[in-house]
Amino acid sequence: MDYLIPANSKKSSLIFGVFTTFDLIMFATGVGITILLLVVINPTSLLGAVIDLAPAVITGFLVLPIPNYHNIKTVIQDVYHFYTTRQRYIWKGWCVSDALKETNKK
Repeated sequence: MDYLIPANSKKSSLIFGVFTTFDLIMFATGVGITILLLVVINPTSLLGAVIDLAPAVITGFLVLPIPNYHNIKTVIQDVYHFYTTRQRYIWKGWCVSDALKETNKK
């Protein structure tokens, strides 16, 4: 009676097995803005080239897949949520007094 659960079951719902629709829209928007900036602002210096390429590089970095998370954007959202919400941890250890409290509640 062993059950086999595939580890990559969510990959089948992703585009190319990696990206969500929002990820691709965000990256396409960044690339589109970069192309528009390259046409409008002629990069004659290094600073101009960096400014022109920044939207594609930033959105590409955000949708970069990493292990144990979906992508960098997910990590940033989790870190932001962790530090901006109130954290309350209830201790449930291996103490004898906790076991006594549990039996008294019943």
